[in-house]
Amino acid sequence: MRGVARLTRMPVMTAVLLALMIGALVDIILRRDDQVKHLPKVVWVLLVVFLPLIGSILWFTIGREYSQSVNLGGFGDPRRREKAAGTISSTQTTRVKTTEEELADLEREIEFHRQQDRIRQLEAELDQRRAKPE
Repeated sequence: MRGVARLTRMPVMTAVLLALMIGALVDIILRRDDQVKHLPKVVWVLLVVFLPLIGSILWFTIGREYSQSVNLGGFGDPRRREKAAGTISSTQTTRVKTTEEELADLEREIEFHRQQDRIRQLEAELDQRRAKPE
């Protein structure tokens, strides 16, 4: 009986390994180069093909970038892919400001509000002068 149980588990394990390997290969191929860590995409593909279990586990644990989503693009019309690529490139061009730049922005904002307060004060004084009969 043990032999029969072992034989029925083999196709299940093979199917799971095959699904894991195909999932890893599809994920590697669909990712952009900047979303792949530690090794080039070609090396990851070869690693998953020649060592399916170890390569797939390594890919999903250390090889991919999890913070960004995969853009699958559009099927058929190439304009869809161009539009999707345009949205990705526009979000990638945002630059993080340095602390000095943030402080300079805050100082400009503070100065702007001071000027606005000064303008309000002068307008209030002008309104008072106009309201006084001479």
